[in-house]
Amino acid sequence: DAPADRRGDPATGVADLPEEDDFRRWAEMVLKGRRKRTELTIRVVDEIESRNLNRTYRGQDKATNVLSFPFDAPAVAGSDLLGDLVICAPLVQREAELQGKHASAHWAHLVVHGMLHLQGMDHEDATDAEGMEAMEREILAGLGFPDPYAE
Repeated sequence: DAPADRRGDPATGVADLPEEDDFRRWAEMVLKGRRKRTELTIRVVDEIESRNLNRTYRGQDKATNVLSFPFDAPAVAGSDLLGDLVICAPLVQREAELQGKHASAHWAHLVVHGMLHLQGMDHEDATDAEGMEAMEREILAGLGFPDPYAE
């Protein structure tokens, strides 16, 4: 008998999720030199939950790969909470396959992308998109991953 996949997630149907240490390393690389202490929640969900959250909070009736929910604490609260990332595992897996990327590289990219959103970065216009993508490339290169935007 083959050993059971200890990293499989029956809720999402994805067999090879990143380890907690992977998520931590990717998030810490984004925060390096920016924040000393941070609390963050990363929730891995299926397509139904992703679609429901995306519809409720962004008005888009479809699943999406990553959602960022920044926490804006009042100054007097002194909270280390940065916010929440919600990542749709089946969509990440499918995108990685379609784009010919290694799954861990795509997971890392979406964590980095979401973490930059949590810190106020966006890609609503071309200038902002260029800056955000440049930061993503730099951070991912520091983690040993290729340029996620390379053709």
